[in-house]
Amino acid sequence: MTQAQKISYKDAGVDLEVADALVEKIKARVQSTYGENVVSGVGGFAALYKSGGGKILAAGTDGVGTKVKLAQGLNKHDTIGIDLVAMCANDIICTGATPLFFLDYLAMAKIDLAVLDPIVAGIAAACKDCGMALIGGETAEMPDVYKAGEYDLAGFAVGEMDAADVIDGARVREGDALLALPSSGIHSNGFSLVRKLIRAGEKDLLLEALSPTRLYWQSVKDIRPLAHGMAHITGGGLGNIPRMNGAFDYVIDHLPEPPAIFGVLAERSHLDAKDLYETFNMGLGFVIATDKPDDVIKKTGAVKIGHVAAGGGKVRVAAGKINFII
Repeated sequence: MTQAQKISYKDAGVDLEVADALVEKIKARVQSTYGENVVSGVGGFAALYKSGGGKILAAGTDGVGTKVKLAQGLNKHDTIGIDLVAMCANDIICTGATPLFFLDYLAMAKIDLAVLDPIVAGIAAACKDCGMALIGGETAEMPDVYKAGEYDLAGFAVGEMDAADVIDGARVREGDALLALPSSGIHSNGFSLVRKLIRAGEKDLLLEALSPTRLYWQSVKDIRPLAHGMAHITGGGLGNIPRMNGAFDYVIDHLPEPPAIFGVLAERSHLDAKDLYETFNMGLGFVIATDKPDDVIKKTGAVKIGHVAAGGGKVRVAAGKINFII
């Protein structure tokens, strides 16, 4: 196959560089609203806010992107709510926070209980797994915006921790081990490209792609004191790792074999390894930096994939025949 036949995330209509540029463009306006209680905002996995009494709130919001199109096409709505909670909860726990509560926003052309009920059931089940209360939300009927059978959803998660327990990457050091927890599949990123690569009639593949995002709270809640940094691997793939602390490089010398569905995506997109690991999680859903790798591995079943090195915010992959820098 020739280089011209590659099908990238950008070809599918999603330009991550433009998205990053937007964040930079609006950052000053956003930061102009900050008061003395804001600890951190744009750029982290979650926003941090002083709530008094030595406590810090962590807040995050997200959706599930065009994965909703798969759920709608298969008329299977019982897992997309799990994705919604996971995309928010997995971000806030990167800060060391304990999840507290969750709110959802569901918008559709016309309220359909046969669709809404399984969505909310999934949201509720995922909230229970994370120990969060589903304390409210909003359901909007918008017939002039959505076609019949279409919907979108977004979520908002809030957690809390003592100020002394914040994981902000400040403890990351050269020589720390990088450990990865496996993903449950594609999770909820890259679906504008996935939907171009998996055909409508390939039901088994579509159902596999619809597998819900893994919730990592139960895995990491007890190892937080051992973690110097944590990263949820979502949009941008391995490029999320330096968000722990951009003053270091992150060297990856071991890449576990990805789930089979990523092989299908690789074969059909003709993308090289760098593009694949910048678009998808490729089986690595959550990364932990620690100087106590044996203890973390024993408690979580994580796999060692590399180490922290001197540098300035790059991911350097040298794992067998796979070599690239992000």
